[in-house]
Amino acid sequence: MTMAEAPGGTRAAGTPASVSGPSGPGAGHAPGDPTIVVRGLWKVFGPAEKRLATSTEPVPPNSELRNRYGSMAAIRDVSFEVPAGEVFVVMGLSGSGKSTLVRCLTRLIEPTRGEVLLEGEDIRTCSPSRLRELRRHRFSMVFQHFGLLPHRRVIDNVAFGLEVRGEERKARHARALEMIELVGLSGHAWSYPDELSGGMQQRVGLARALAVNPDVMFLDEPFSALDPLIRRDMQAEILRLHHDLGKTMVFITHDLAEALRLGDHIVIMRDGQIVQAGRPEDLVGAPADDYVADFVRDVPKAHVLTLRWIMRPAQPEDPLDGPSFPPGTVIRAAVHAAAATEKPIRVIEDGRLVGLVDRAHILEAVGGSEEPGGSEEPGGSRQPPGSPAPSEPIG
Repeated sequence: MTMAEAPGGTRAAGTPASVSGPSGPGAGHAPGDPTIVVRGLWKVFGPAEKRLATSTEPVPPNSELRNRYGSMAAIRDVSFEVPAGEVFVVMGLSGSGKSTLVRCLTRLIEPTRGEVLLEGEDIRTCSPSRLRELRRHRFSMVFQHFGLLPHRRVIDNVAFGLEVRGEERKARHARALEMIELVGLSGHAWSYPDELSGGMQQRVGLARALAVNPDVMFLDEPFSALDPLIRRDMQAEILRLHHDLGKTMVFITHDLAEALRLGDHIVIMRDGQIVQAGRPEDLVGAPADDYVADFVRDVPKAHVLTLRWIMRPAQPEDPLDGPSFPPGTVIRAAVHAAAATEKPIRVIEDGRLVGLVDRAHILEAVGGSEEPGGSEEPGGSRQPPGSPAPSEPIG
């Protein structure tokens, strides 16, 4: 399964390269390929794991696994791709399997079945020494609990990964000071962790993860313990760092607002499986089932959906001198232009007219209409012209 281009989107995962026994980092990885490819990933806890790891028999539901083997499947046949340079969000309620998933991606927990490819290299086949090298150089993790060393100053906490690599003190301190400044902690390099607020401590955790210059950052609910205002500040910090550095990030959260704010792509998990995956506007505009619909029910659609979702084809009698916007423009960004004219808004892509948006459609979206536009699909779901069916699996 591959990740399709979503309405108004600018990036999408390509088809993963055929990989067979890469000899080194990135072997067989072509430009434009996704940074991470996960195929058929399973994680079973309990006595049945060893048997199911080598068996081709279907894995029964958890109720049967518990009764027959005293086991449970925390991750069930999960597949997805993470394009380079994206913030890829995995969202779900407690017990959905999202934290187990991210730990399987880094082999902090050993998967039972499946593949995890980092730029074409299968993490599951790595030797312990190769895995240590990857953790030191290629990816880093930020956890909900900051994990700072209380007896070390900020600069030495940030430089800890570089110290583990064996870099000399002068070089690692120079790098640590750069990262401390990058995350907005200038002046606190020589403080101890207990002298900092919770938000400042989490910035130290981010700086420590960035100091090793990883290809991929894994962030497992890093802001869940923070107060709402500090949490929002840290979300803005993630967006700023992502904009400045272009790192590929896999971000785990149970908070829908956080997922919609940060994610280029989002997957929603339930009972160890992916329920729906796509760009934020896919989930809000075309929920795959009632479970996802409940998640997004109270989301202001005008804050997430784009003009592509509510545009219509141009008719011969339509005036074509109204204001213009690209199709990926969020609806609320066009409100003022729509209010200033009665002419339809032109949706322009690559210099050509692809649709028109009437003021009424914008007002419906802003006012919270359940159906701001688009085309009616069987079963009552809606989607923009030319988009994949909302239930189409991706990832």
